[in-house]
Amino acid sequence: MVIFTAPVHKKSLDNEIIFWTLQMSDFAPYMNKVIKDFESQNPQIKIKWIDVPFSEGEKRTLASVLSDNPPDLINLNPDFSALLAQRGALYEIDENFTGQFNKDIINSLKYNGKLYSLPWYATSAVTIFNKKLLSQSQAKMPVKFEDLEKIAPQIKNKTGAYVMLPNITENDTMLRILNKYGVTALNINSSQSVRVFDYFKNLYEKGFIPKESVTQTHREALEKYMAEQIVFFQAGANFLNMIKENAPSTYKSTDVAPQITGELGQYDFSLMNFVIPLRAKHKKEALKFALFLTNYENQIELAKLTNILAVNKKALEDEFYKNYDENDLMAKARVISANQLKKISPPFKTMKDQKEINTLVNTAAQQILLNKNTTKAVLDDVYEKINSMQAD
Repeated sequence: MVIFTAPVHKKSLDNEIIFWTLQMSDFAPYMNKVIKDFESQNPQIKIKWIDVPFSEGEKRTLASVLSDNPPDLINLNPDFSALLAQRGALYEIDENFTGQFNKDIINSLKYNGKLYSLPWYATSAVTIFNKKLLSQSQAKMPVKFEDLEKIAPQIKNKTGAYVMLPNITENDTMLRILNKYGVTALNINSSQSVRVFDYFKNLYEKGFIPKESVTQTHREALEKYMAEQIVFFQAGANFLNMIKENAPSTYKSTDVAPQITGELGQYDFSLMNFVIPLRAKHKKEALKFALFLTNYENQIELAKLTNILAVNKKALEDEFYKNYDENDLMAKARVISANQLKKISPPFKTMKDQKEINTLVNTAAQQILLNKNTTKAVLDDVYEKINSMQAD
């Protein structure tokens, strides 16, 4: 009997997958159920789940992947995943394993043409708007950014509100807007890019967007929306709950519509993903578990708990993402967001030194809005700096 049990015990220890998530402890019952289901279907594999606070995720991950004993599967954001891929710290994933996913999402995760991560779930901002103020202004609902310029004077004159507070100096917001016009960091000084920056400069100089637009973030934009000082606010559906709780009167006047687009007409989205460290001891088992976490059943169950968007193709076709009660704003936003994932190409792609690039572009946006130099001169300087960084 002892001879029989010893190898089995050793085998289970040898096949223990260390799995890290970011701030998922609130969904422990779901996570534990998925782990239990996987282990019952794969009795030779055990999962050890560790939830890491969001604020510590990058620091702890960087230390672990450079060690000789990293976790086998880690939940990260694409920006930091790309940084780890850049440092040669991640395992390359064979694309033959990606058939269950939205193809454009997979393409967005590639770094230098290679895949080092798998998507877990997505979000795609919608346009949250004050239908009462829009009606008072008699303005049409905007579809593209250019439409904001046409309706901003009407809104300001008839309601006193600003059309929106575009947080174009926060993180990669401006680069994501530029992506909707076919502009990347590598052609940041193109005539098309100059036109987009000048568009926001014009809104700023005419007083159609708040002066604080040069520094403020989506948090301040939310505050202004709840105070009915702006009409349009682009954000994830989760912000609807904040508006409902903190500004119930504004919520009564709130509706949702598709995200405002650019010239190419595609929609923006964000991801959380999984990576497998190059030094992980159980790469094959970790990949198997990642694919299990993102199968149809598990994606739909997580979506119903969290209101995130599935990245599994079959899950995105589920009735959950197609039907909604007109009076249920969260459900309406979910269906709009899911539909947006059908048109996301070309997606915004993370580059080498992305955080530094974001800072350069955001500083440029501030200089342009404040008229520190001509738009072309500012962007030429950014272009030189970015291309120098990429050449290193």
